[in-house]
Amino acid sequence: MKLATLKNGRPDGQLVIISADLARFVSAGRVASHLQAALDDWASLAPQLSALAAQLDAGAIAGQPFESSMALAPLPRAYQWIDGSGYLSHLERIRSFKGSKDDELQFARPLLYQGGSDSLSAPTDPILVSNPDLAIDFEAEVAVIIGAVPMAATRKEAAAAIRLITVCNDVSLRRLVLDDLQNGFGFFHSKPSTAFAPIVVTLDSLDRVWRDNRLHLPVRVEVNGTLFGQPNAGADMHFDFADLIVEAARTRSLGAGTIVGGGTVSNRHNESLPTKRNGIGFACIAEARTVEKLKYGRARTPFLKPGDRVRIRAMFNGRSIFGDIDQTVSLA
Repeated sequence: MKLATLKNGRPDGQLVIISADLARFVSAGRVASHLQAALDDWASLAPQLSALAAQLDAGAIAGQPFESSMALAPLPRAYQWIDGSGYLSHLERIRSFKGSKDDELQFARPLLYQGGSDSLSAPTDPILVSNPDLAIDFEAEVAVIIGAVPMAATRKEAAAAIRLITVCNDVSLRRLVLDDLQNGFGFFHSKPSTAFAPIVVTLDSLDRVWRDNRLHLPVRVEVNGTLFGQPNAGADMHFDFADLIVEAARTRSLGAGTIVGGGTVSNRHNESLPTKRNGIGFACIAEARTVEKLKYGRARTPFLKPGDRVRIRAMFNGRSIFGDIDQTVSLA
């Protein structure tokens, strides 16, 4: 089952069901007005939503044409957005980057930070910045939306709580990272609004590509129409989503509708930019620049600037399974 939230002039938008080919939608309003309402009563409402999805795909319901520009973030304002550090290769590459420290890298237990979730960006919203000189970076990630999780949850409880999967762009302002870390309270000004793909998908719709609490698909990133990276989200993910949820619930319970990010998708390789057609590349600029410093003595890839366009999507059988994040950097 595939779901999206359409713009309707209200903060939480309108929940709709998307056809398997992403071409059509039908309102889910008679079941749940918005996604948070569905998550609050998932056991009862998910079967009803699934039945509507089956009717849409069978042609029993005509549906209306769907475009990503119609969508908000699936949860436009979430109760909680937690980002984790599932990929050690990402941490290893940026350990020498300004604002990162060796003693912050953890290999036995994942790092987490709590991001702003009161206003999450739609897939085609601009990346708004107040200053073009903030070292603007994208971070392509896989994210899950969960049901309620008790404090001190087991891995089994954590895995069972995963309801929906999508991808996101966890934007970073690298020049502000050091200040945020030195103030001792973690990321704040360096992490503006995170953007999400237009569509969220249930685990049963992902078939063999969702296993071991990981999404085994390449996440493709293009900058200004040029391939930047396409690392596989299932490869080299040291901490899976059950690990991340267990860590997040170590001292607190998690409410239904909490979003958990897996961290910047990253694979181990010795490549540098430009990324070849069959290459792996990178899911953020900081990693590429660190590799360039090691190889060439200096970073050659610039950070984003106003007017630059970033496109992020997870590819399955040559198709964008969650729809595209397609953003342009703009000055606020």
